[in-house]
Amino acid sequence: MEKRLPDASCDLVITDPPFAIDFGAKRTNYNRTASRVLEGYNEIHSHDYPAFSRRWIRQAARVLKPTGSFFIFSGWNNLKDILIAADEAGLHQVNHIIWKYQFGVATRRKFVTSHYHCLFYCLDDRKRYFNLDCRFSQKERTPKGGSARYRDMEDVWIINREYWTGDIKTPTKLPRELVTKILMYTSKPGDVVLDPFLGSGQVAVVSKILERRYIGFEIVPEYVSFARKRLDTGAYRIPSNASSRSNQRPNGGLFGSV
Repeated sequence: MEKRLPDASCDLVITDPPFAIDFGAKRTNYNRTASRVLEGYNEIHSHDYPAFSRRWIRQAARVLKPTGSFFIFSGWNNLKDILIAADEAGLHQVNHIIWKYQFGVATRRKFVTSHYHCLFYCLDDRKRYFNLDCRFSQKERTPKGGSARYRDMEDVWIINREYWTGDIKTPTKLPRELVTKILMYTSKPGDVVLDPFLGSGQVAVVSKILERRYIGFEIVPEYVSFARKRLDTGAYRIPSNASSRSNQRPNGGLFGSV
């Protein structure tokens, strides 16, 4: 980001950084077939996580416009490091959203974790863009008669993880519904959306579908090839019998659409 992006060049940042929990990308208890999971997940050691968080959050805050929003996904293990780094970067916290999904990893001596934290930040709370009417009008009702808009804007989001059965995948990805919701509320068609840890390309792919421009950084060559193929072909999912590699093997880096 420091080398590639100028100050105040992005309208929205959405990202799910590495976990620093000794994550087993191919473990069967994550409900995935190991042979279909791409190699190369790059973990951060827990003792390096505070400095790592400060570096990337500072750069992401630098490239964010005053009208923009910034969403960081995190588990609970290293949440404190992200909260401290965001505060030091001068970010204003708008919401602390809980994403509740349909399953967690089975446990024997503690409660099962089946949620993720979504930290919603901005630089200037008076200037940030927010589209109140993007999904429901004030008059729309839920099947039980309540306000559909109110329900959609509560800070606990119950959205299922996606099962890509039989398809190639990276170890982690945000559901399309989750990314779509953020994009609709906090960006407009033509806006520039940044994901500093692109992975499977999910943020870029959904941004393209919703006519936003996208920028992403990724250092794992297999993930770069996979994301590029999704973006170039327009395929949301890639079957396991199709190659996830492009003709050229990239070294990782920057994507963009104009």
